[in-house]
Amino acid sequence: MDAARARKLADRIQQIVAEMLERRIKDPRLGFVTITDTRVTNDLSDATVFYTVFGSDAERKDTAAALESAKGIIRSEVGRQTGLRHTPTLGFTHDPLPDSARHLDELLAEAKARDEEIAKRAEGAEYAGEADPYKREEDAEFDDELDVEEDVPGHAGRAAT
Repeated sequence: MDAARARKLADRIQQIVAEMLERRIKDPRLGFVTITDTRVTNDLSDATVFYTVFGSDAERKDTAAALESAKGIIRSEVGRQTGLRHTPTLGFTHDPLPDSARHLDELLAEAKARDEEIAKRAEGAEYAGEADPYKREEDAEFDDELDVEEDVPGHAGRAAT
């Protein structure tokens, strides 16, 4: 089979599952669920439905159990609405991506706060040594001038060898 057909079917299954969870599945264990993605194998035999649940770990577990028990009803509806001869088996997988994204957002906010704190501390700070501790070409020319020895009255230069 071709991947474009599998992608199109995955999109349709995602719509059907989301609609069923919203309107037809009345399991009290079902939490605030969002269907984030659906992937179908190229041979159209298996579909993996990714979801997120807003809430605690306990609510996530309850939702997983509710989805597992409703799998048959949802698969029947997918078969009815898609008209496929062989309806793909459905598997539900918790999608950790939004949780990871939220964690990354928290880390970035923390880093930004630390940067702002460091910037506030640095506002009145002065350099411990020179503002620019690196030598430049102009400095090297000045150093060369100091190394040149001339006959200066009253100056005891190096003895000629």
